[in-house]
Amino acid sequence: MSGHRRLQWVALGLLAALLPAIDTGMPLSWGAICLITLTALKLREAHSRSELRRASLLILVITGVMAALLPGLGPSLIQLLTTLLALSSLLSLELGSAVQLRTLLARSLRLLGAALPLVLVLFLLVPRVGPLWTVPMGQTARTGLSDQLDTGSIADLVAVDTPAARISFTNEEPPPPESRYWRVLTLHSFDGQRWERLPNEDNLNALLPQTAGEPPTGSREQFWLAEPMLLPVLPWSGQGQPLDPELRISPDGVLLNNRPPIERRAYGFTNLSAPAAWKLQPPREAALELPVGINPRLQALGREWKDTLPPADRVAVAQRWFRSQPFRYTTQPGLLPGPDPVDAFLFDTRTGFCEHFASGFTALMRAAGVPARIVLGYQGGDWVPQVGGGGYLDVRQSDAHAWSEVWLADQGWVLVDPTAWVSPLRITAGQPISAGKTPRQFSPLGWALLQWRGIDLRWTGWVMSFNRQDQMALIERLLGKRHEWLGALLVAALALCLGLVLPLMHWSQRRRDTDGLRRELDHCLQRLRLLGLEPRPGEDLGSFCRRAGQQRPDLACALDELACTYLRQRFGPALPQDQRQASRKRLRQLRQQLGALPAASSSQA
Repeated sequence: MSGHRRLQWVALGLLAALLPAIDTGMPLSWGAICLITLTALKLREAHSRSELRRASLLILVITGVMAALLPGLGPSLIQLLTTLLALSSLLSLELGSAVQLRTLLARSLRLLGAALPLVLVLFLLVPRVGPLWTVPMGQTARTGLSDQLDTGSIADLVAVDTPAARISFTNEEPPPPESRYWRVLTLHSFDGQRWERLPNEDNLNALLPQTAGEPPTGSREQFWLAEPMLLPVLPWSGQGQPLDPELRISPDGVLLNNRPPIERRAYGFTNLSAPAAWKLQPPREAALELPVGINPRLQALGREWKDTLPPADRVAVAQRWFRSQPFRYTTQPGLLPGPDPVDAFLFDTRTGFCEHFASGFTALMRAAGVPARIVLGYQGGDWVPQVGGGGYLDVRQSDAHAWSEVWLADQGWVLVDPTAWVSPLRITAGQPISAGKTPRQFSPLGWALLQWRGIDLRWTGWVMSFNRQDQMALIERLLGKRHEWLGALLVAALALCLGLVLPLMHWSQRRRDTDGLRRELDHCLQRLRLLGLEPRPGEDLGSFCRRAGQQRPDLACALDELACTYLRQRFGPALPQDQRQASRKRLRQLRQQLGALPAASSSQA
């Protein structure tokens, strides 16, 4: 197999290795799969130079598509290597098979280096466009979270320890474990067993007045990198203002995503210390609804509290009641019997995990006349210190959690986690969802992987999260309010890059073509000068060596070989790589031979 064809197959194999990482729900993913398949078929049957050249160009196109699908640091490095191999195969087709692979890669690297200023100018100044497609709202989650909670239907909960999100903080200090609640969804609708979202809960028109149409202000205080999910929402702390103008906060405190939710999402927040407006939004009517005739025992207990206590005291008495009962946290509670599953949990089995406790408490509060809802999200996360300083919070799918929120007229929506009353270790120690599991221990390989994920987080924060707002801020710093000059600025920047890069590449290429030979020749001439042998103005190398050999007969053979070796390699037909290397080695030997002669002999000439 020829060298250029081998390079093309390796590049195509690297791109194919990235296919399992893409989400087939994204429109471009099937285009990438088809392009890779067609390119492989084309490469298999290609024989002429033009066909092989088109195959390399197709590989470069596929690399661009994969860059849009997988913008992370790891895939980006693979895509960069693929581009390098594709360029090397194109150069191999143009320069011939005698060129060494190292030379091809070096020239390809110079081409990529020359293109980087142009890429940087385009990245910074070309106006961003909005999302090219949208995904219907309300699809079922494919991560550790679901958009519904079915009390009593899960007999054995299996923790999935895959990544969910990474969070970095400006002050490099994470919140304490008991405060690490990352909200995703709110559930209002309850039929006695199942909690679900209300219809049109993700309506982007029903936004908080404080967030609709207002440009975010302030510097980034918290940065998130969330893994893909099919839900049109994103995890967040419930505090601050999103810097991305495409993100909105619903009246229920849900961060709505107006981008394809099946892609990895990077976003930041500012004004974390400001009051959260969603916490003061009045409760919906659904926050008090309970089905009639289902779970009668919890309804009777709730009515008793309602008749005798004010709302705040009803929450406190519920806390005392939970702590006084023999509840037990377990991920293997078994199925709840009978038509009243919440009653069966609260008064019979009293064993379950976070969903059971959140469901039971929320239903009790509604029965007691306190508006309440369930919140699904994540609780916890491991702080990963980074080599060189800083760190990030690693949130996994096994940190998925459910808790409650109750409405108190003088406080707004208040977080209440009944799981913490029963199993404090699950909350305060940042435990995974499995009961009794010790904090995560990482092997050397696991530690290295977490370090890599931290580098990837920084890459995403510095490069991939450069959005339209950041771009407009940069343009305003350069141009002020005169945005009409953006086109002229872009053309001028591109012209400047080309004006600097093209001459530099031309000079570098000429210098590299001659440096290896010329350097050895200059060293030899410097040795001869020390011996009193100096070239005359306008004298060519052959004439000089013949004249110098007449003055120094003891050097005549060495000088003749010097001239023949240099002239043959510099101006003769292209030689195989091994012969070129042998010639350069012989020039070095001649230089060493000349250098071994004493400089004093120059006075004898």
